[in-house]
Amino acid sequence: MDFQTLEGTVHVSKPFRSRQTKKLRTMITFTPRKSHFDTTNERSGTNEFRGFFTLFWISMFVFVVRSYILSYEEHGYALEGAFFSMFSRDAVTLAISDAVLVLSTGLCVPFVKAVVKGWIRYYWVGVVIQHLWQTSVLFLAIQWTFNRGWPWVQSGFLTLHSLVLVMKMHSYVTTNGQLQWVHKRSEKIHSQLRRLVAEEGGWDAAVETAYANKAKQEAAQEEIERRADGITNGTPLTPEGSSSSYVDEKVAVALRKRLTASGHSDVVGSAPLPPALSTASSDFPPDRPTQVNTTGTRLMPPSATTPASYPPTQSQILAHHPNSQIADLAREHAELEEELTSPGPQRIRWPENVTYKNFVTYMMIPTLVYELEYPRTDRIRPLYVFEKTVATFGTFALLYTVTESFILPHLPTPGTPVWRTFLDLTLPFIVALLLLFYLIFECICNGFAELSYFADRRFYDDWWNSTSWDEFSRKWNRPVHTFLLRHVYASAMTSLGLGKNGAMLFTFLLSASAHELVMLIVTQKLRMYLFILQLSQIPLIAIGRLPAIKRNKLAGNVVFWIGLFVGLPLLCVAYVAY
Repeated sequence: MDFQTLEGTVHVSKPFRSRQTKKLRTMITFTPRKSHFDTTNERSGTNEFRGFFTLFWISMFVFVVRSYILSYEEHGYALEGAFFSMFSRDAVTLAISDAVLVLSTGLCVPFVKAVVKGWIRYYWVGVVIQHLWQTSVLFLAIQWTFNRGWPWVQSGFLTLHSLVLVMKMHSYVTTNGQLQWVHKRSEKIHSQLRRLVAEEGGWDAAVETAYANKAKQEAAQEEIERRADGITNGTPLTPEGSSSSYVDEKVAVALRKRLTASGHSDVVGSAPLPPALSTASSDFPPDRPTQVNTTGTRLMPPSATTPASYPPTQSQILAHHPNSQIADLAREHAELEEELTSPGPQRIRWPENVTYKNFVTYMMIPTLVYELEYPRTDRIRPLYVFEKTVATFGTFALLYTVTESFILPHLPTPGTPVWRTFLDLTLPFIVALLLLFYLIFECICNGFAELSYFADRRFYDDWWNSTSWDEFSRKWNRPVHTFLLRHVYASAMTSLGLGKNGAMLFTFLLSASAHELVMLIVTQKLRMYLFILQLSQIPLIAIGRLPAIKRNKLAGNVVFWIGLFVGLPLLCVAYVAY
């Protein structure tokens, strides 16, 4: 179903579970859009709070200049440079190591090609090989950081980049492996369909019969809508003088849908509509305009009631065949073929996408989930790339200044009271968090998106308005959240048979383990502080969902920000001092 918006056409698919692939889908929108703080975003330009954005950067500039002047008057230099010497140490080796790590991801392409040609069965030989390879890449990268004896900056960077590349490789191989299974299933269904159609007089005759039956169904639907229009316009459908009205069941269903959409449900009666008919309120809730399709972005298949972007396939036509067996097989085959074809203008069909060019493009696109086709821009804007490049270096300079001048000098020491260290680090950590967020998700992600013609710039949502920690986890880092939703949460439900709560717990455990792994590499200490702190979000999420707390959004936002103010310096003190 297509909706026209100010940002373009939004393609929405209704929630369902595929009968063949058994993978969950949720309502999705997949459309070109801009990030909140993008200077070319029309909505941000008309926001009444846009002046505070300008005020923040002017304040940061004055703050940094003042810090430089004070440091020069006191020490004779603007910045000491200790932090620079730390992260620039062994820089050439780090760059070469990272380049080797990136190039090693190219092994995914010949592996997927072997799966496509049937040399490797993805389920389950390919799955085992895939996970062994991903684990090896991560282990070797971590082992290399220990062998080089790098400080926390280099070791943390290589570990985080390794995790990002592992997630991208996992999504690429998993998606193509699943599509290989879908392809074989589609071929099997198609063979069964052809055998069944041959018994009915041949393929061409079956298509003609399906066309005729489809036309008959459309005529019946039009009659139903005409009669429903007659009722809503006041035209009686009962004989004159009758005291009661008997309406066909299909007419009543169509009528209820029409009346609900127009807000006149009381015309029919006081009985509420069943959930299946309340599409306006349940399938398309206004407060959740963008969701993620856990098995790939799909348009609704063309039908008599939805405008088709492309002509229907023969399987979609045969889905209207009067023979129920033929119709069911054709519907299943059409659904499988839809999985194998991208919904965008290029209509890429698996395995045409398994090329090095496609893989390199995917690796440049700032997303952690693989799709056959993404929304693309038509050109690269040089001034935009220049703007993001300058913003990247400028924000990094601010982040560097805050780290060296206000964080490193106040790290916990044996002679400093914990409470004093805690107070000294609270504000600098919040400023560093804001700058790091802007650097990664606004500058770097938007820069790579522009260079790779990637049009969907939704890398974050308004996390600063969060009223609970689960809302923050969804909005703070959209690429990682999308990956966890598609490849961890949904996979835990379909592959491991877990329920929603079990899948959520599994996702939290994996995420908390990855965060603790990074802290282990950075501090070279196994303390489990961050792991425990992340798991503590689960009861906090449950408390935040209580009606009394959900109603008070201001209190929830205050509690959220207090948690950030307290949590960041608390973790620093815990890992450094203990």
